Amino acid sequence: MAQKKRIRDRLFPEGGKIRSYLRTANRFIKSMFSINYIKEQINKIKEKGWRVTLIEMKRYMVMGTVAEPENLYQQWIENNEPTDEELDIQRNTKFENNPKISIIIPMYNTPINFFEELVDRLIEQTYSNWELCLADGSPEKNEELKTIYEKDERIKYKFIGENKGIAGNTNEALSLVTGDFVALLDHDDLLPKFSLYEIVKCINENPDVEFIYTDEDKFEKLGGKRYDPYFKSDFAPDTLRANNFICHFSVFKKELMDKLGGFRSEYDGAQDFDILLRMSEETNKIVHIPKILYHWRVHSLSTAKSGGTAKPYAYESGVKAVQDHINRLGLKGTVEHGNTLGTYKINYEIIGNPKVSILIPNKDYISTLKVCLKSLKKLTTYNNYEIIIIENNSEKEETFKYYKDIDGKDNIKVIYYPEKEFNYSAIINFGVKNSTGDYIVQLNNDTELLTPNWLEEMLGFAQRENVGAVGAELFYPDKTIQHAGIIIGIGGVAGHVFKNIPKGIHGYFSKDAMIQNMSAVTAACIMTSKEIYDEVGYMDEKFKVAFNDVDFCLKIRKLGKLIVYNPYVQFLHYESKSRGFEDNPEKQARFKSEIDRFHENWQDFLDKGDPYYNKNLRLDNDQCAIRTERVK
Repeated sequence: MAQKKRIRDRLFPEGGKIRSYLRTANRFIKSMFSINYIKEQINKIKEKGWRVTLIEMKRYMVMGTVAEPENLYQQWIENNEPTDEELDIQRNTKFENNPKISIIIPMYNTPINFFEELVDRLIEQTYSNWELCLADGSPEKNEELKTIYEKDERIKYKFIGENKGIAGNTNEALSLVTGDFVALLDHDDLLPKFSLYEIVKCINENPDVEFIYTDEDKFEKLGGKRYDPYFKSDFAPDTLRANNFICHFSVFKKELMDKLGGFRSEYDGAQDFDILLRMSEETNKIVHIPKILYHWRVHSLSTAKSGGTAKPYAYESGVKAVQDHINRLGLKGTVEHGNTLGTYKINYEIIGNPKVSILIPNKDYISTLKVCLKSLKKLTTYNNYEIIIIENNSEKEETFKYYKDIDGKDNIKVIYYPEKEFNYSAIINFGVKNSTGDYIVQLNNDTELLTPNWLEEMLGFAQRENVGAVGAELFYPDKTIQHAGIIIGIGGVAGHVFKNIPKGIHGYFSKDAMIQNMSAVTAACIMTSKEIYDEVGYMDEKFKVAFNDVDFCLKIRKLGKLIVYNPYVQFLHYESKSRGFEDNPEKQARFKSEIDRFHENWQDFLDKGDPYYNKNLRLDNDQCAIRTERVK
């Protein structure tokens, strides 16, 4: 036995990577074959099917380690939420500014046990300058509530005597407010003990802030398992119009709430969504706290439990809220329900009849190019466009014969890039300078269009003054996601999110299926106005192959303009057939130099983190997996 141990220690030394991986794998295998884990996966398979279950498991697979699924979020909680000692420090903290936080709650037939748990958790807050403003629209006064709301003098209770609806009851609670900030809380949910401390800490760090929101999770009973954490992005106007991603915990400066005039009954069910949209019209002093500061209770009548089916009227109100919002902004368009429940799609009207130049670099691989062009000709419903094939050092005679056949036909023209070296950025810049369109689409030759009204969809966003670029959703030939937006920092530089998820099955909070603001989208299909190229100095030709699109998008962001990911524009993408891969020392050296240049240009951005990606999510995983270590 001793000899076997010596051999094992020599092959797999303590602390060595191989031994570490084996130990981790052993723990994972044990967890996989535990009774609880097997039961959990069987239930998932019954509910969601094999493919979805396997995709969700991928979130737990992270570079070099395998996390035990049932403990992943619990590990985050243990490593990131304050200890008892840290809570004591919070209680003794003296802020320079100690604003009163007024928490408003509309009540209606509130369960006694839920209400008592809510009040007890508020009394335990580590920040003490708060008040709770309650307005009860129940048909009859419940005297049992009295013993609870009389526990603390900071609690104000008003029995309305009638049900004025969600908005009306909330406004009654709002009328009791005497604080500096107004916070929204539902009568069956909970705030963690440190929630108000973090809000006030944020106010002190951002003295001009007018609106604050936080991350959230779900629970079923006090002390039970917390799950389904929603780690959100920083504020994103197009994302908000597509889905009320802000939701809980929302805190308004009192002056801003007064300006908004409270809640409106015509949006009952989506009254919070309506006020958030109106808030976004009035202020840009918005701060997101990337911490779980709200617990959303799941029970039989809650939206959290039903996935929204308990309150279908809320989504009709949501359509109305978004429609009225864009009308107030002077944007022309119509709103409809989106790909998933609780999401919305704006169909913007095209202003005028702008010309679009579609730039397609090409080298040989005519069969691939033919598929692309055929799909564009067959499906495209917008008429005012030109297709510019940018020839780049093809070698086959059949290629040039094909060019002669298509040049000048079906809105196609062929231009010849004069340089011998492949440089994607230079090729695109050459194409832009030889185009006649008002808007430019960069499109890979190895794509196949799936969406007939793609140009209308992209133009609707690109024509907005505050939008700099619009991207699409791309799929591999097996109909799994290749591109659903780019996250800066994934893989050390930038990476595509939600890769390999099957079409029709959605990733983290269905973000792949909704319109979003992002920091970058792929140039395999991207639309910008022609003016943008002049404003940013065209594409950086030192990025010959990689990261040129990310660099281009970040330069657009520096102009203060938005990048929009639009999943209602879809292509198949056969990905880099004609260019090949980084498979020799020369290409690998070039790739490394482009990584180095990206870090040189954007290190500050990398250090701060992508504002459209939460710092509690991993950068070594493209499925929005949760980081389990302590997050600073």
